Amino acid sequence: MAADYVPAPEPVARLIEAFNRLPGIGPKTAARLTYHILRAPAEEARALTEAVLAVKERLRYCSLCQNITEHDPCRFCQDPQRDSSAICVVEEPLDVLALERTRGFKGLYHVLHGVIDPMDGIGPDELKIRELLARLRDGRVKEVVLATNPNLEGEATAMYLHKLLAPLGVKVTRLARGLPAGGDVEYADEVTLARALEGRREM
Repeated sequence: MAADYVPAPEPVARLIEAFNRLPGIGPKTAARLTYHILRAPAEEARALTEAVLAVKERLRYCSLCQNITEHDPCRFCQDPQRDSSAICVVEEPLDVLALERTRGFKGLYHVLHGVIDPMDGIGPDELKIRELLARLRDGRVKEVVLATNPNLEGEATAMYLHKLLAPLGVKVTRLARGLPAGGDVEYADEVTLARALEGRREM
């Protein structure tokens, strides 16, 4: 006769479920993380809790570029050394960090917070596109670099943005194919990203 199933204590089950809701975390990894925290000193668990709360309580979106920041406007938008005539449009805040590591782009950024994906019910209105258009009204921006990922959703978003931006008289460029098809900006190495920036082409 098989042994009766013994469920995990309620706090353990809740934490496993919470980890499992995070992207890329399956049930086994969620369980491993939970039991690691269970074995860890209380100080380590407390530090993790405080770090999560600080992210939620102290961070906000920059009112200009929509990147995450503690201070509004963010450090990029208020840096007088940045080239304010060029804006690089990315999908997520992690893409900004990846591009900054290349030291190849000296302009400003704009974070869309996603891509157009009808399968997931995400249309243009769910992205930070209105905010991007508002930044172009004064005519100071001369180039918009579309740095969405080279996959189906990223390409569809880039094409949609190109149709919106082309009539405004700004130069619209796209990262070169230094990025492999299907690859994500945030995972690309610095050399590949730098080459993609250097070889960007007009759309």
